[in-house]
Amino acid sequence: MVVKLERPILVGGLGLSFSLWILQSWQDSIVQVGEFGLLSTLAVGGGLWLWQQNRPKASLESLDCTPVDRATAESAIAEAEAVINQLAQEAENHTSLNTLREKLTYLSLELDRQEIKVAVTGGKAVGKSSLIQVLNSSGWQEKQPKLHLQETAPLFQETTDKPDAAILAEVAKSDVVLFLINGDLTETEHQTLQKFKAANQSTILVFNKQDQYLADERASLLLALQQRIPGNVVATAVSPVPIKVRKHEADGSVQEWMEQPAPDITQLTQQLNAVSAQQGQKLVWTTTMRKAVALKAEAKNWLNQIRCDRATPIIEQYQWIAAATAFANPVPALDILATAAINAQMVVDLGNIYQQKLSLEQAKTVAGTMGSLMLKLGLVEISTKAVSTVLKSNAITFVAGGLVQGVSAAYLTRIAGLSLVAYFEQQEIALNSGNALNLDTLRQTLQKVFQQNQQMAFLQGFVNQGVKRLLPQTQQVVLAGVDQVIS
Repeated sequence: MVVKLERPILVGGLGLSFSLWILQSWQDSIVQVGEFGLLSTLAVGGGLWLWQQNRPKASLESLDCTPVDRATAESAIAEAEAVINQLAQEAENHTSLNTLREKLTYLSLELDRQEIKVAVTGGKAVGKSSLIQVLNSSGWQEKQPKLHLQETAPLFQETTDKPDAAILAEVAKSDVVLFLINGDLTETEHQTLQKFKAANQSTILVFNKQDQYLADERASLLLALQQRIPGNVVATAVSPVPIKVRKHEADGSVQEWMEQPAPDITQLTQQLNAVSAQQGQKLVWTTTMRKAVALKAEAKNWLNQIRCDRATPIIEQYQWIAAATAFANPVPALDILATAAINAQMVVDLGNIYQQKLSLEQAKTVAGTMGSLMLKLGLVEISTKAVSTVLKSNAITFVAGGLVQGVSAAYLTRIAGLSLVAYFEQQEIALNSGNALNLDTLRQTLQKVFQQNQQMAFLQGFVNQGVKRLLPQTQQVVLAGVDQVIS
């Protein structure tokens, strides 16, 4: 669209403010610039402002999706079935199995679905209901019985019982999306279109209520939309504004009345007809694949929960073994990791739970790799200092033997175990060797898990657990009594 500077006083004021700021910042230096330099500064400031206003907004690739074939959809269903079967094998009586299997059966039937589902969505008061009414009453629906229109709740409403995420989840089940707007795209609308694009969902951007703009504004706005989003952009006027009609009679009298123009939906119906004829069945397969991927993720979440429940006691067992070892044989802080924090047998046990079959030698390689990453990321030093800080709150326990080393070893072992669990949850196939680790992914996982378990409240509770396990009960009572006397 053409940018019109309709507020010259405001623009001049902004330019003057910018210039005064420059003058104040440069102080004595600006005096040496002279009159020419001052004018140049004003010109540059004005030019920067105009460039900012005219800078094109972020564009989006064509909204056209890439339809998949039947074989691809069937493959996605098979992958979902494999995860469901694995869940049944590891938790035979899991409460979600019946629901998951019902959804799987439904997906197989979806492959032969003839009806094309069209979601009509957008913000509030963009004309969703009116559009469906016009399409149904125009006779077009009778020519396209395969197309079923379904309106969604309005998007972008802060005060609503249905959040945008729930609405977009419904939209994801449709084959085609009609996304209605009343003017230029907002950033939120643009982000929503990006989500449809990322989900490989066929989308038509509908510029509705175009009749409310003057002819030149309408053309300019439509051109801007088509430039930002090439392809699949149509203009409509579902409920045109009544226009005044004036008729001059032969006797010189004039008659005036308001006339309701017919809805303008030609571009939209042509686009829908083309989509239905050229891509109809493939769009159904694409939607089926999208649902299969979502079903697989749902089943994988349940499976991961089951495995995590089994992995947690193992991690706790090895963290306290590591703590006892380091407490009995205190070593310098930076050597804790090599002696106790990472245990190859823990790697093997966790791998068995997550169907990642590892030999002891491969597990040692994995353990060494994680130890090296922890050192490089500085997690050993950071965790030791954090544990020391907590223990210093009680001077008596702080000086008791190798508590710092023991608790630090337990903490690092726990971080390693949780990181392995998070890493294994992302895997699709078993690791063939320790060298098959994706180091970038493992590094990111380590950092994320470490940050999640670094809160002071968690550390205090963890240190207290460590003290209770590492110090004899009688010594804890004596130390606590001495601490009370001192305080």
